[in-house]
Amino acid sequence: MTTRKDRLKKLVKVQEQLKALHETRHAAFLAAAVKAEAEARDLVERFEDDSSLAGLFPALYHRRITDALGRQKQNLENARQEASLIATATARTNMVERAYKDVRRRDERERSDRERLDLIMQKRISDG
Repeated sequence: MTTRKDRLKKLVKVQEQLKALHETRHAAFLAAAVKAEAEARDLVERFEDDSSLAGLFPALYHRRITDALGRQKQNLENARQEASLIATATARTNMVERAYKDVRRRDERERSDRERLDLIMQKRISDG
């Protein structure tokens, strides 16, 4: 049977992994938003260039610009949601870490007390 300390230690590790996952996803969404924004900016610049084909297909350019800006908005929203999940995971990780440290300190204190008692008992037996 595993001790509470062992379970908490494993839970700390799982919480840290979950937090790392949310941080990775957050970064990916931000990168995707930046990429979509750059794509929209590039399309706008091409649309304004007189030598481009934008004059022949303005609806296509407008749709692609709108799509890129929509992807940017969605990715920023996803990143915001992941940031919220990061905050929650951080709070949970901190809570579990505190519980683990408390249990570990208690176990060490109990072990130390047992060792002192054993020394006292051995001393009494040898003095007796």
